Amino acid sequence: QVQLVESGGGLVQAGGSLRLSCAASGRTFSNYHLAWFRQAPGKQREWVSVITNEGNTNLADSVRGRFTIFRDNAKNTMYLQMNMLKPEDTAVYYCAADPDRRGIYDYWGQGTQVTVSS
Repeated sequence: QVQLVESGGGLVQAGGSLRLSCAASGRTFSNYHLAWFRQAPGKQREWVSVITNEGNTNLADSVRGRFTIFRDNAKNTMYLQMNMLKPEDTAVYYCAADPDRRGIYDYWGQGTQVTVSS
């Protein structure tokens, strides 16, 4: 069983920055593929970023150049550094884990709210 806990959300003005954290427990963290998703009010959940067990990363076009995903396997933690935030980044952000690297995210955190004011 894998447990994920997000933190670091909050209220920030447009142009500001936040760093989200996702702490994991359970199985061998370094083997996981990990991802961030977000869901804005009235919208479907959307993928934001992914980092593989080998440290390869990818970002959605809407956040590329502003967000960075990274992980610290020694701390069993993944991060999302969000810079130049925009009001349209307002959403609940979720981290997700794919421990078996099958492309299926079996485990999800509870989410953390990010609100960007204009």
